[in-house]
Amino acid sequence: MTQRWVVDNDPSPEFPIYTRGNVGEVFPDPVAPFSWTIWGIPHAEPGWIEALERFGAVDADEFTAGVMESLGVFGGYAYLNVSITRIFGARVPGLSPEAIDATFFGAEAASAPPYVPGPDDESPVHAERSGKTLEWILTATEVDGLQETAEKIKAIRAERPDLRKLSDAELLERTRHLINTYWRGLWVDHIFVTHCSLVAPGILGAVAAELGDPALVTKFISGLGEVDSAKPASALWQLSRAVRGSAELTAAFDAGLPGLRERVAALGSAGDRFVAAFDRFTFDFGARGFNEYEMRSRTFETHPELAWAAIDRMRHAPDDADPAIARDRLARERELTIEQIAGKLADQPELQGQFLAAAQSAKTFLSSRERTKSNVITLVHEGRVAMRELGRRFVERGVFAEVEDFGLLTDDEWTELLADPASVAHLVPERKAQMAELGELEAPFIVAGEVPPVRTWRRRTSDVSPVEPGEVLQGVPGCPGTVTGRVRIVSDPADPRGLEAGEVLVTSITDSSWTPLFVAASGVVVDQGATVSHAVIVSRELGVPCVVSAADASRRLRDGQTVTVDGATGTVTVVD
Repeated sequence: MTQRWVVDNDPSPEFPIYTRGNVGEVFPDPVAPFSWTIWGIPHAEPGWIEALERFGAVDADEFTAGVMESLGVFGGYAYLNVSITRIFGARVPGLSPEAIDATFFGAEAASAPPYVPGPDDESPVHAERSGKTLEWILTATEVDGLQETAEKIKAIRAERPDLRKLSDAELLERTRHLINTYWRGLWVDHIFVTHCSLVAPGILGAVAAELGDPALVTKFISGLGEVDSAKPASALWQLSRAVRGSAELTAAFDAGLPGLRERVAALGSAGDRFVAAFDRFTFDFGARGFNEYEMRSRTFETHPELAWAAIDRMRHAPDDADPAIARDRLARERELTIEQIAGKLADQPELQGQFLAAAQSAKTFLSSRERTKSNVITLVHEGRVAMRELGRRFVERGVFAEVEDFGLLTDDEWTELLADPASVAHLVPERKAQMAELGELEAPFIVAGEVPPVRTWRRRTSDVSPVEPGEVLQGVPGCPGTVTGRVRIVSDPADPRGLEAGEVLVTSITDSSWTPLFVAASGVVVDQGATVSHAVIVSRELGVPCVVSAADASRRLRDGQTVTVDGATGTVTVVD
């Protein structure tokens, strides 16, 4: 058993507590050497600290340059530093370490070691700086520059050269140039806005608790509109309606996914229009997919079957499952709820003002957070497609077994590979085997100072006790609403295993490649996640009752069981 992965680092002695919370949905599997060495180590680590400094909560000289502290990789799995996020919570007025734990880590925050204040955690200087940022957060109606940045990144996509005509060296140089030129700035924006987005839910949650109805907070932050991560699902919905409204297209889909594009293309004008619309979707949203930060991962462009499978599931949903209808309904409910609560707070004008400011801030920053993420992963995808072209060539030359093997070498090793393939090619099969071994393990949720030996980690296939009728799984509220339906456990968005309209989708983790399946489902239950999880934000736009951080739900529930999902209370009750 591999005990240390090629890009592992040691925990920070000064900031010793780390978690898989939040980062686990970004990197559910072991990180690949190429991704982590081209953007993780050189850009993600210093970029995280730069974002916190921009917020006013830290100074860069509090950390050790060139050392992984805010992030970490242990046993191949990415971790986020809890000690540092708690300092952020201690220094920002109105927040607390405990509130940050709950927001980032969900129901599993209770498993973290209790917060022990450090001598420098509280800082009047940083509180004053952060306070000025808070004033801006609670008054801003938009984040300047995000749209312009999005257009710049879209232009990079639109101007992509014919990668087949570039030399090996040019492909590698293109990837390095894109990442080294743009990635850190996009990442700093994302981490900064992510921390800004924590403020409003904290205030709204406190108001909801004060009113004796904690579940209200999910209504305050639903139906926000203009959420980038929900747009692929809406676009796929339109394609699914074209299939549902055409006998020819329906027959082509009824024949199964293999060879589907070819059958559709052979239909004549109707097929041509559909293929053109599908290709437009791929151009616009090709960067989205599973594990989007990882360059080896599948996306809608590299693996179009992800989108075909999603359309196939969505076409069975009735027209009234249109995500636009659900989004509009949730938006109306949100506005009505805010108006009602503001009325109840009329005799407390200061609290009422904070509440209304937080409601607006939630709309501004939760949507902006998804825009900043979209910018980052669109850039990552441009590196991905260039490296996949390199991977394809090395498969043809007999050096790699599959295209994705490009990710198993570090950035420096790629320089060696182009100079002399025999010098490092032998590392690829060794690392592939190691990565597969690590991928079978369940990384500890918390690492406190010392990484438990990898040989002691639980396997993902370990037995767990099934949930019986009458039992309740407690998770974290995602999207409000209650639904009762049959369980369908899905492990791969490209293979939804017969997910039928109206069933409850249960899985271990979700991202953008999953969200189109939300439309076909009546409810969603996810093992991991928290208040600001991408799956939660998207479910609130699609209007699908959702519970996250329902630990081991995908292993404890069984296909065909009937469950009631309450997205407001975060419970999943087994009916039969």
